Amino acid sequence: MYTQGEYLEKKLHIEDAYWKADRIMAMIGRNKLAIGSVCEIGCGAGEILQELHSQMPERVQFAGYEISPQAYQLCSLREKDRLTFHLADISEIADDSFDLILALDVFEQIENFYGFLRSLREKGTYKIFHIPLDLSARSLMRVSPLLDTRRHVGHLHHFTKETALAALEDCGYHVIDYFYTGGTINQKLLTLKTRLAKLPHKLFFKINQDLAVRTVGGYSLMVLAK
Repeated sequence: MYTQGEYLEKKLHIEDAYWKADRIMAMIGRNKLAIGSVCEIGCGAGEILQELHSQMPERVQFAGYEISPQAYQLCSLREKDRLTFHLADISEIADDSFDLILALDVFEQIENFYGFLRSLREKGTYKIFHIPLDLSARSLMRVSPLLDTRRHVGHLHHFTKETALAALEDCGYHVIDYFYTGGTINQKLLTLKTRLAKLPHKLFFKINQDLAVRTVGGYSLMVLAK
């Protein structure tokens, strides 16, 4: 899907880059991380790194790694001072190391995700993961949402908050911080009708976050680990 161009034809999620960059900055800020270099695995069109490049101090270096030749053609156009892109699998490169590695909506799409997570552990000091929480009571009852994520965006593995954190710990990571993100719930591009339809969902989330996510879904988990 990723190397033959199929994913590019479906969606690169460029419109998600702005709120994801905002959430990454929030995670860095609330944990007072001193960052000199940032790497994104599976950087797609490079829009998230470009956003971070504009928001972080001028001393910070940025690198994006992408295995899709089609996506690399897009992200390479965004190269500039302190921002480079590579058509490569970082797990196969021995000498690259960064202060912060970003793996956003990535490891649920990798067949051997345990091997991927273990190989990534030594590539950087801190890691920020963004993990879709596909499993909820609603998705299990309807079934079709899980099949849709498998067919259209390549999710081979489905997680709850608890199983996602457990997987990271299984691979030797120390989880420092995490919070929910609601991109599918809070996107500004949603129509008024859709926003109104999602209002009860958002109210439920304000009352009890864990219960809302386990019951009706629609959220992801952003995790800071070391």
